[in-house]
Amino acid sequence: MPAAEWRVARLATRRRAAVTRAQVETVSGRALGLFGLVFGAQTLPLALAQSSALIEGAGAALMAVLYGAMVTTAVATIAKVAVRGAALAFAVIYALALVAWPFLVVDPAALEGQAPWLYYLCTVATTAAVVALAAPLATAYTIVVPAVYGVIRLLPAGGGAVPLLAVLDAMYAVILGVVVLIIVTMLRQAAEAVDGAQEAALQRYDLAARQHATENERVKVDALVHDSVLTTLLSAAAAKSPEEQALAARMARDAVKRLDEAGAAGPRALERVGLPVLVRRLRAALTTFSAPFTVRVVNAGGVELPVEAVEALYSASVQAMVNSMQHADEPGRGTRRELRIRGVRAGGCVIEVADNGVGFEREHVPGERLGLRVSIEERMENAGGSAEISSRPGQGTSVTVAWPVGADGGDA
Repeated sequence: MPAAEWRVARLATRRRAAVTRAQVETVSGRALGLFGLVFGAQTLPLALAQSSALIEGAGAALMAVLYGAMVTTAVATIAKVAVRGAALAFAVIYALALVAWPFLVVDPAALEGQAPWLYYLCTVATTAAVVALAAPLATAYTIVVPAVYGVIRLLPAGGGAVPLLAVLDAMYAVILGVVVLIIVTMLRQAAEAVDGAQEAALQRYDLAARQHATENERVKVDALVHDSVLTTLLSAAAAKSPEEQALAARMARDAVKRLDEAGAAGPRALERVGLPVLVRRLRAALTTFSAPFTVRVVNAGGVELPVEAVEALYSASVQAMVNSMQHADEPGRGTRRELRIRGVRAGGCVIEVADNGVGFEREHVPGERLGLRVSIEERMENAGGSAEISSRPGQGTSVTVAWPVGADGGDA
């Protein structure tokens, strides 16, 4: 194996072994879904027993809402779809249920001094807040919600506990929540540092790989010019008879063909980059835009693309988003914009930039406007991909770029 390819293989192996922010979020979310189901199953007998202390029908409704939210969160974490939304919904529903508890209890004596069954789901709720919210908001939730429970625990509707017991229960919930918060936050920060270092290393390697490929190409062309073109010119200069001239002509045709083949091949970077790197770059680009985009990512894990494909997809997508911000808005009407990124098997990607703006007729675009033709279509074609632009006046615009050709299900 050549040295350059060996370095690529080593770099790719290290990259796959690194823990990324996406993996941390996936593991945290699935742990929330699993333990939520386990804790929910454990609290079910107590919830059924305490239903008689609540307003008629309130116990069943409370269980349906909370357990339904937990099951929804578990399904979302398994499918890796709307995980943060589901976790946030459960955290909010739990907080509302906790506040409503004293108003739902009509027979405090039926509780027999026991803690409300909601208490045993407090850690699940604080974990959901950690998964769904930024660290400051998650910290506030982790402290405030157990504190609210401690106050409720003192009331007859909460079992009428003595102050020391109520404080101990609240502190126990706070400690568990803070431990989860610290662990997840540290993992996120470590993964972000790894992601940043990995992306910087890949960018440096991309530059080195391109320079190496360019140098190899230069050496190849130099050798071709020396061995073929100069030889042909010398033969043509020395040709006197018809046979020698015919031979020189054949040599010239062969030299031109070999030069064309060398030019068509071009230098290629050897490195392949994970699709999450492209996703992070596009998200970073969005932070510099004045208009918001809704981002949807599907099947990004395990997908790797050549560096030149990543560069083409990134540049074409950014150009499409810039075009949307410049031309899609209509006075007096809000414009909704979306960026959808989809991995295709292990080595393909489809990106769609769509808006519901004013739209346009393609044939009415002036020829000197190069944003669509050069920056998107030709850029993707030169990289071995494809671009499709769909727009109608009043119906918005959709720009779909794909690599390789046919990754979006269209014809080559």
